[in-house]
Amino acid sequence: MNIYEANKIFRKSIIKGFFEPKLINLDFKKSGIKHPSITDDGLMQSDLLHIFFDVETGSDYPDGDEWFIVEFLFPYDVKLPDKLKGVDFFTTISFEDGKTYWHHRELLRFKYGKSKKLTDALEFLESKYRELHKLLEPLQKDLS
Repeated sequence: MNIYEANKIFRKSIIKGFFEPKLINLDFKKSGIKHPSITDDGLMQSDLLHIFFDVETGSDYPDGDEWFIVEFLFPYDVKLPDKLKGVDFFTTISFEDGKTYWHHRELLRFKYGKSKKLTDALEFLESKYRELHKLLEPLQKDLS
């Protein structure tokens, strides 16, 4: 088995064994939204923002067993205010059906050397979700 395959398996096991159950305990549920490039299901607390775990990106790195990418998807083809656009907030992502949605990607490091920081990573993930969700809430009335 090469490093890419090993890291991918390790990342999936960390996500399925730790992050997903912990998020479900925090009132997240399975998302009905499909991501254009991530095949695994996502999670959400509301239809406004969905979380997907990218186990592919960086799996070929020697330290790929210490981190993965979390993608926050706002699954609406709407114009966002300029203050919500950019790498610190949301950038566009295109789907096959021609729709353009908005997403935000974060590196989630859960291990530093020999020290696992799973709880710290979970707290960061939850706080980032709350932060981005709050930014999107004013748009919710326009989506109905």
